[in-house]
Amino acid sequence: MALKQWLQGGGEWIKQAMPGYCAFCLAPAVAGRGWCVTCLDELPWNLHACRQCGDPVSHGASLCGHCLIDPPLFSATQAGLLYQGPIKQLVHDFKFHASPRAGTLLAELMLLTPPDTLGDAFLPVPMTPMHARTRGFNQSRWLAEQLSRPLGVPMVSAKRIKDSPSQRTLNRRQRIANLAGAFVFESPPPAHMVIVDDVVTTGSTGQALARAALDAGAKRVDIWAAARTPLGKD
Repeated sequence: MALKQWLQGGGEWIKQAMPGYCAFCLAPAVAGRGWCVTCLDELPWNLHACRQCGDPVSHGASLCGHCLIDPPLFSATQAGLLYQGPIKQLVHDFKFHASPRAGTLLAELMLLTPPDTLGDAFLPVPMTPMHARTRGFNQSRWLAEQLSRPLGVPMVSAKRIKDSPSQRTLNRRQRIANLAGAFVFESPPPAHMVIVDDVVTTGSTGQALARAALDAGAKRVDIWAAARTPLGKD
């Protein structure tokens, strides 16, 4: 019930939440956390997911139909939550309103469901300089920094050289074409990299980054995101 009330209020309660109180319902939080036990349990967890792209699958399946037919270049995707309800609101507050409280909550939730292997380095999704100036920060880099410190995993960077139109209104095929040749590595990448992002939608960004990394000499690329948008959903 707490999360439902929070959503009806447009997520505004997160702006009022103080340390020690749940960001969703303002009840006392679990010690050292930003949530209470009830709200944590009610979050939209991605419990049964394709191990390669993170899309929800039926219980017992390890790969979705798409990855069986046309597997992506990245090897695994870890996204512990679905891009729905309170998680959608958290991402919106973080990405479009630069809410540090929302970003911290997303990073802490990611640490609850880490990937099986952390790789040699974390790779945040790069932005063009103009896009970074417009938004004011790179949410993928911010998350990667929050994860890098406690886990002791270094960060590496790629460069975005193609200022593509927004992906938000494009379908999967259009997104892949839109990002073709968008990323390059100016120095050789480590053998195993983990792309860090806020949301995986179609996997097209991960596909483009994985292609650039493998072409530059990487051997394996994975993805770690806060949430996954089920294919065919907004």
